Amino acid sequence: MTEAKQALVQNWLTKAQQDLAVAHKLSSEPDPYLGAAIFCCQQAAEKAVKGFLVFHNQRFEKTHDIEALIGVALPFEPNFLPWREIGARLTPYVAKFRYPGETMQPEPEEFQQALADAEGIYRFVLSVLPAEVHPPA
Repeated sequence: MTEAKQALVQNWLTKAQQDLAVAHKLSSEPDPYLGAAIFCCQQAAEKAVKGFLVFHNQRFEKTHDIEALIGVALPFEPNFLPWREIGARLTPYVAKFRYPGETMQPEPEEFQQALADAEGIYRFVLSVLPAEVHPPA
């Protein structure tokens, strides 16, 4: 693997890691911003899967659809299959609470599920990629 490719994969995973950290900060009491925090969960999962795809030299269209991205990843890692449904659950958070609407922010339970889902996808991606592309500790 070239240094440039290693750096690019690592950068995708670092951005995913940072989105998870932002989700934690935004959801902290006493003044949580769960709408913005749940968006960061979606972004973290999306970027983790994109990092996986870059590692496998797989092009992907510009999309926020995590389920579709996982579909592209499946030929390279069949153990992604159970994560496809979770990707479908996370994908709507790219916009659901970003704009004024009927519901301005998720319930705390909905956010906690999204955070667990995003962290799960991130950890899974790290588990199937070599340590040299993981974000620095």
